[in-house]
Amino acid sequence: MWANNSAAPFLLTGFLGSEAIHHWISIPFLVVYSSILFWNGTLLFLIWNDHSLQEPMYYFLALLASTDLGMTLTTMPTVMGVLLLDQREISHGACFTQSYFIHTLAIVESGVLLAMAYDRFIAIRTPLRYNSILTNSRVMKVGLGVTLRGFVFIAPPLLRLYWLPYCRSHVLSHAFCLHQDVMKLACADITFNRIYPVVLVALTFFLDALIIVLSYVLILKTVMGIASGEERAKALHTCVSHVSCVLVFYITVIGLTFIHRFGKHAPPVIRVTMSYVYFLFPPLMNPIIYSIKTRQIRRSMVRLFAGYSRS
Repeated sequence: MWANNSAAPFLLTGFLGSEAIHHWISIPFLVVYSSILFWNGTLLFLIWNDHSLQEPMYYFLALLASTDLGMTLTTMPTVMGVLLLDQREISHGACFTQSYFIHTLAIVESGVLLAMAYDRFIAIRTPLRYNSILTNSRVMKVGLGVTLRGFVFIAPPLLRLYWLPYCRSHVLSHAFCLHQDVMKLACADITFNRIYPVVLVALTFFLDALIIVLSYVLILKTVMGIASGEERAKALHTCVSHVSCVLVFYITVIGLTFIHRFGKHAPPVIRVTMSYVYFLFPPLMNPIIYSIKTRQIRRSMVRLFAGYSRS
């Protein structure tokens, strides 16, 4: 059918061996995707419309919610297409575009969590200078920086991968395109594509996590110097939401990494399920964590839904 096998579309895979019940599996996925869209969309709406939430902390939270929405909207069409409609074929252009946005947004999310740690560090370390340090223009520059970092750094390996020939099987192991998945199907030297991501992970995810940990060491040192126990508790409480989101993100990253590196003999369904947990759990939990733990967001949400119920 295809004169040049490299031109053949890639084939996405859902839950191997469970194709007969894909339509049932799609139900919890649809619920989770709908919840992610609803909670993150609500959070963005509140931050946009409520003047009490228009502060640096919430601007970074809006960027986190936007990143989560972007990740969801990037993976949802192909995942639901495979599970509901058995639409497995995906063109090269669509596959590499999806892969580009998936990996870009993952790096952006790590950068946003780092920026939020910096925000908490400034708020607790130098509270009187908080607004003068984190001005709107500086917040915009930080947000633009962490976004551009993701979009620029992930381009080289994917551009190289795009031009490689593909003469082997075109079957991917997930219902979305990942660099490491597509890379294995190339019929060419992929040394660069093996080494570059390792360096990139070290300079983004690992370095971000290290700086976040150091930030909280300094935060704890500052908090321990506060005389009042009540003030110490209040200061730490402002960090609970961010710490929870950091743990949710990095635990899923570490879990996925361990499964792919050391779980080669694990059933394929375990690796596939862990991938879905990585892409769905943080976007689902982040807005819920902030809605529960942050008083200002809770109040704004109550006002929003009370207003709708009255109307």
